[in-house]
Amino acid sequence: MQFACSHVVCNWRSDGAGGSVSRPEYENIVGVKQQKGQLPPPLPPRHLRKPRPSSLPLDLIHSTQPSHAPLSLSPPVPPRLDLLGDVIRSNVNVNVVSLDVGKLVDISQEEGLPNFQSPVICEKCSAALSCLSSVHEKVWVCEFCGCKTGVDEGVSRLCIGQRAGVYSDDLYLPKLSDNDYQNLEDTLVVFCVDISGSMCVTTEVTPESGASVHISRLEGVQDALQKTLTSMLQHTPHRRVALVTFNDEVVIYGDGTRTPLTLRDWALLDYDHIWQQATAYRIPHCIAETHHHLIQRVKELMEHGATALGSAALAAVAMASRYPGSKVVLCTDGRANIGLGDLEQPPHPSSPAQTPFFYRQLALQAVEKGVIISVMTFKGTDCCLADIGRLADATGGRVNIVSLGTMATEIQSISVDNVLATSVKATLLAPDGVYFPYETESNKLVREIGNVTRGLEITFQFAVKPDVIEVFLQKNTLPFQLQLNFKTRDQQRVTRVLTEQRPVTTTSRILVGKLNIAVLDVHCAQLCASLTMEGRVQEAQNQLQAQQDLLKQVSKLRPIQKQENIYGNWMETMTTICDDITTGSQHVLSDEAAEVVYLMRRASSISNKYAKVQKKNLRQKKALGEM
Repeated sequence: MQFACSHVVCNWRSDGAGGSVSRPEYENIVGVKQQKGQLPPPLPPRHLRKPRPSSLPLDLIHSTQPSHAPLSLSPPVPPRLDLLGDVIRSNVNVNVVSLDVGKLVDISQEEGLPNFQSPVICEKCSAALSCLSSVHEKVWVCEFCGCKTGVDEGVSRLCIGQRAGVYSDDLYLPKLSDNDYQNLEDTLVVFCVDISGSMCVTTEVTPESGASVHISRLEGVQDALQKTLTSMLQHTPHRRVALVTFNDEVVIYGDGTRTPLTLRDWALLDYDHIWQQATAYRIPHCIAETHHHLIQRVKELMEHGATALGSAALAAVAMASRYPGSKVVLCTDGRANIGLGDLEQPPHPSSPAQTPFFYRQLALQAVEKGVIISVMTFKGTDCCLADIGRLADATGGRVNIVSLGTMATEIQSISVDNVLATSVKATLLAPDGVYFPYETESNKLVREIGNVTRGLEITFQFAVKPDVIEVFLQKNTLPFQLQLNFKTRDQQRVTRVLTEQRPVTTTSRILVGKLNIAVLDVHCAQLCASLTMEGRVQEAQNQLQAQQDLLKQVSKLRPIQKQENIYGNWMETMTTICDDITTGSQHVLSDEAAEVVYLMRRASSISNKYAKVQKKNLRQKKALGEM
C-alpha cells in the first residue's frame, strides 16, 4: 500500500474545506511569522511596506513594546518575500492510498515471504490477525473494532515475536487439490471479427514497399489476423485459438477444424441459447495443429449484411469461459444494429437503459469466468465505444482505436498472455469512523477487480468523520488493512493480507515533501474518468480544477518534475473532454473521447509503457480540440 500523505489528515471535509500545503525546506518561518496584534520585526524594513491587520494604531503598538526589545531573527534563505510565508489552501483530499495490484498478485516474486494456510478472522469486522495485532494471554483484541477472539498458542507466539514496526505482509496458501489445477496452456484466444457490409470501406495505406494502395477494412483485418496467427504459432504453439465472425448472422468457426455453427434470426436474441450453444462448441486442438485451418477460414471471409455485435460478443465470451484467463479480441467498425445489444434501436420508454444493461451483464459474466475482453475499432467510425467499451473496462482489457497500418501490431500485443490472476477481490479495512467518499459511508470497502494484468494500479480515497477526530488523535496512529483474494493462473487460491499503522494529524499545514503527488495525480485521473462515465461531469470538473490548482501552487514551492508535467497533461485532456460535454458541443462521449476516458480509468504511475499511452492521449486531445 502506498499512501499519498505521510499522515492521515483528519480534518479534511468533503464540502471542499481542505487543508493547506507549505514549503518543505523552511519550516523555521513559523518562528518569525507575525501574529495578530504583535509588532512585526524591524528587520528587514521591507516587511513594513505591507499593511498589517491591527486593532490598535501602529504608534500605540510601538509605545507598548519594551525599549530593550531583542533583535529579530534573520529572514530565512532564500529571502523571497513572495514565497516566504506562502500557505496553500487545497480542496484536494490527500487521504489516498494506491495499490499496485499487478505486483501484489504476482506471488512468484515473493518467495521469501512467510505463508500460512488460513488467516485468523475477526467475527465482527472480518479483519485478519497480523503480526502487528495485540495478543495477550491467547486473546486477540481486534485493532479495528475491539472484538476479542481466542487464538491458539502457536499464533500467539508468532504475533508476539514479530510485533515490530508499522507494516505487516502475510500470505495464505490453502492446500491445492488435484481438481483445482489448470494447465496454463489451456487458455484460449477468441478473435471476434466484424464482417458486415461497412467493412468494405477502403483506406489508402503505404506498405513497406513504398507504393500506396487502397485496401478495405476487412482486408486489413485479414492481414493482421494472419500475421498474428503465425506469430502465435512461433511463440506459443500450444495455445488454443478460435474464430467467431458476425454480420446479420453469428458464425462460430472454433479452431477451424469443425463444421461452423451459425446463429441467425430469433437465436440472435436468446441470451441463454447463445451461451449454451457456444460453450458446447469444443476447441480441442492448439494452434500448432490448427494454424493452416484458421488461416484458410480467415482468407475466405467476405463482407456483407448488418452488425450482430452483441450476440457475437456473447458467443465469444461463452467459448472462452471454459478456460479462466482466456481472452476475447473484438474488432468492429460500427454499432450493433441487430440482435442483442442493438445500439440503433430507439429505447423503449419503460426500459430506456436496456441496451447498456446488456453490456454490463455480459461484462460481469466475463469477469466471473475470468475472461478478458479487448475492443478494437477503426479511426473515423462511430461504434458507440462508450457502451461496448464497458466490456473491456470491466474485464481488464484494452480499448483501442486503430488504423489499418497499426492493426497487426495492436492485435499481437493484445493477444499476449499477460494475465497474472483472476477472480481478484480487494477489501480495504479502516477503523470505525473512517469512510470512503464516492463509494461507501462504511469503514469497509470491497472492490471486485476480476482479472489482473501486469501494471494494474487502483486507488482509494478515505476521510474521517468529524465526531471521531478527537478519539483518533488520542490513538496517535490508525490501522489500515488490505485483504487481497485471488486465483493464480494455475487456479491456486491465495489470500494476501497487508496491515499498516499510519500516524494521525489535524494540522492545516501539510508539507509538500510529505506528499506523493504521483499518487494524487493517478487517483484524480481514475476518479474523474469514472465520474465522467457515470454522467457526473460537474463533480469530475471540480476534482480536476482542485488538482490543477494544487499542482500550480506546488510548482511555486519546488521545481516540477518531468513526470508531473505528464500527469498535468492528463488533467488537461480530461478537462477538455468534460468541457465539451457541459458546453453542449458533445452531448455524449465520442469514440475518441471514450477511448481516452477508458485509458484514464486504468491510469497508472509513469513507466515506459505509459510514455506511449501519454503520447496517444496528447494526440487524442488535439483531435478533440479540432472537433
